[in-house]
Amino acid sequence: MKKKIRPSGVKGTIQAPPSKSFAQRAVAVAALAQGRSQILRPGSSDDVLAAVNVAVQLGADVNISDNILTINGGISHPAGILDCGEAGLSIRMFSSVAAIFDRPVTLSGKGSLLNRPMSVVEESLRAMGVECTTSEGFLPLTVRGPIRGGTAVADGSLSSQVLTGMLIAAPYSRKDLEIIVNNLKSRPYIDITLEVMESFGVKAENRDYSIFSVKSGQRYRPCRYTVEGDWSAAAFLLVAGAIGGVVSVQNINPVSPQADKAILEALEKSGSSLEIKSDSVTVKKQELKAFDFDATHCPDLFPPLVSLAANCKGTTTIRGASRLVHKESNRAETLMEEFGKLDIKISVDNDVMRITGGKCSQGHVVSHGDHRIAMACAVAAIAGSGEVEIDEAEAVAKSYPDFFKDLGSLMTKEK
Repeated sequence: MKKKIRPSGVKGTIQAPPSKSFAQRAVAVAALAQGRSQILRPGSSDDVLAAVNVAVQLGADVNISDNILTINGGISHPAGILDCGEAGLSIRMFSSVAAIFDRPVTLSGKGSLLNRPMSVVEESLRAMGVECTTSEGFLPLTVRGPIRGGTAVADGSLSSQVLTGMLIAAPYSRKDLEIIVNNLKSRPYIDITLEVMESFGVKAENRDYSIFSVKSGQRYRPCRYTVEGDWSAAAFLLVAGAIGGVVSVQNINPVSPQADKAILEALEKSGSSLEIKSDSVTVKKQELKAFDFDATHCPDLFPPLVSLAANCKGTTTIRGASRLVHKESNRAETLMEEFGKLDIKISVDNDVMRITGGKCSQGHVVSHGDHRIAMACAVAAIAGSGEVEIDEAEAVAKSYPDFFKDLGSLMTKEK
C-alpha cells in the first residue's frame, strides 16, 4: 500500500490508541488466570491480535465484542506450533509461558521476526533450568519445562522483553525464582510488566532492577482490566503538533510507567509549547531548536524524535542508537536511508545519532515493513516542501492501524 502525504498544517483533538505494551501483557496473564477476565480497550493492532492468537492456541477461550476482550483463562499444552506473527514481545513472552509444560512446545512467527536473533531467549530460558533450542539462533524455537526455580542470570542489554516473559511465568516454577539481570535496558517496560502482574494478583520483588524475586505457587486471578493510552503512538501525534500547528492528544497518562512518555522531555528541550493535564497533552508549534536526548531506555522514540529533529534548527544528538539494530528493521540504517531521500542528513557513530535539521523535501520512501518508519516519514512530511510518497505504508497496522486516518483528521491543508 502506498500513502501520499502533502505539506499541511495540523489542528485538532485526537484520542491516543490503547497501549499494545499493556494489552499484550494483560492477554498473556489473563490466559494464565483460571476464570473470566475482561480487558477493556485492548485495541486491534497486529501485535495485540498476535498475543490473542497465541492465547487461543494455548487453550484460552477468547471473545472480542464492543472493544472488550473477554478471556476465560486456563492454558493447556498446544496441539501444534505456536504462531506469534511478527510480534517480538509475544515470542519472548510466550516462550517462557510455554516452559510451564513438561512437554516440548515449538514457537515460530513470520516476516521480520524470522530474522531477529533468539539466542538471548535460549540463554535466559536455560538459566531457569528449561530445555531450549533454536534454529542456529533464530526461529523456530522449542522449549520444554518445567521451570525449576532457584537463581537464574539474564542478559538485559538487548531487550527487556525476555525478562518480561521470565517474570510472568515465574509463579509457576517448581520453587521460588530469583532472577539476576545484567545491564537491563528499557527499565520502564519492566515496570509495566510488574504493574500488570500485580493487577492480576501476583507480586514480584524488584531490587534496583538488578535482582527480581518471585514466590512460587502464586496464581493470577481473573479481573477487569482497562488498557491505558499508548505513549508510543501519541509521540507521533504530538510531534505533528510541534512541527505543524496545534494538537491535543487525550487518553494519555503523564505519570504512566510507559518509557515513551519521555517524548515530553524532548519536546520541551526543542522549544515546543506544552500544556500537560491529568489525561491529555496539548502541543503548539513554536520555533524549534536542536536538542540533546538519551533514548537508551526508550528506543522506540527514535523515529518520532528524528521527525522532530528534522524540523529543528541545528544538529540534534540522540544517544541509544545501538538499541536499534534488531527492531522490525535496522532502524538506525533505515532512518538514515529514508530521511536521506528527503534531504535530511543523519549520521550514527557507535551509540550516538546526529540529525541536522532543515526542511524535508519531496520524495519517495519505503517503510521496510517497519510501522514506526512509516509513521515517522508521514509526520515529517506535513512540515516538508513537497509531497512524500510512502511505500509499504500498511506496516502501521502492527501498532496503530488507524494512524493515517487519525493523522488525516488533524491535517488542515494550510501551511
